[in-house]
Amino acid sequence: MRFPYPTGSSAVPLFLAPMAGVSESPFRRLCRVWGADVVVTEFLSAEGIRRENEATISKLRFGPEEHPIGVQIFGADPVAMREAASAVTEVFQPDYIDINFGCPVKKVVRRNGGSGCLKDLDLVQEIIRAVVQGTHLPVTCKIRSGWSEEMRDPVAIGLRCQDAGVKAIALHPRTRTQMYTGHAHWEEIAALKAALEIPVIGNGDIKTAADALRMREQTGCDGVMIARGSFGQPWIFRQARALLDGQPMPATPSTAERFAIALDHARMVQAYEADPIGAAIEFRKHLGWYVKGLPNSADLRKQLHAVNSFDEVEGIFARYLESDWAHEAAHDATHDSAESASEESHAA
Repeated sequence: MRFPYPTGSSAVPLFLAPMAGVSESPFRRLCRVWGADVVVTEFLSAEGIRRENEATISKLRFGPEEHPIGVQIFGADPVAMREAASAVTEVFQPDYIDINFGCPVKKVVRRNGGSGCLKDLDLVQEIIRAVVQGTHLPVTCKIRSGWSEEMRDPVAIGLRCQDAGVKAIALHPRTRTQMYTGHAHWEEIAALKAALEIPVIGNGDIKTAADALRMREQTGCDGVMIARGSFGQPWIFRQARALLDGQPMPATPSTAERFAIALDHARMVQAYEADPIGAAIEFRKHLGWYVKGLPNSADLRKQLHAVNSFDEVEGIFARYLESDWAHEAAHDATHDSAESASEESHAA
């Protein structure tokens, strides 16, 4: 079954997950360059959209190169959700509207938003039907497996969502009470896929490109959504695409290449944000992710987490590349590559 939004020729599209404070326009564009088929905005309050809150509206900005893109909204008031969907459709014209029924954060769920809605499946259906009424675009949703272990039933939730009119469902198979602990129960993605007529997108515990392939093979999901696995490694999409298409996986970028990608990302953020100092400070988290796993990364992160300008980042990277640590990183990368080739040979 075809997805309700364009995904090119990809048989199994790869999605960048909606993530607050991360899935901003520069990162979405970077992930598109590196092979993400579909991107989604960070989740946005329906009340904020309806009231034209400046901070909320600013996060709705996206460029033509970001298509296909979904705008994700959240809220527990069906009227507000319908009006928000209508406004987003008319003013911003994304490819689809996604409803967040998955966010586990306390400040969202205490107002019954996000995964808080899963305590009341009648409300879930009311919200979906209201959003469908407010837009001519396809409506999708992202869910968890339930509010708690006692209420864990992703198939029942999915059937209710399908009946209310969504065109696809992304499942993160953890409950709200699990937050991000434990492991994602991929067998629940398989069960949901078997039960529904609409496409099912798998999400959860995709840390490497190989994980994306395993999820597809184990669950039969129609698409794979990558969240935290994209942090500091947007190339995961290109690698996953190759594996899903039965091609050799491209090599992981070298340290110098990794730094160049991080600097490209930084320049995109600098051009996008109005406050250069605030943008540099906010970007520190990305810098920490880009250097994760490198020799002496703790000291490197300490330096990067103190920057107040993007110029400082370039200097820190340059000094690292001239250090003995960079040579150690290159040696480790060569060793890892040889081990990987050996494993592939034995597997074949």
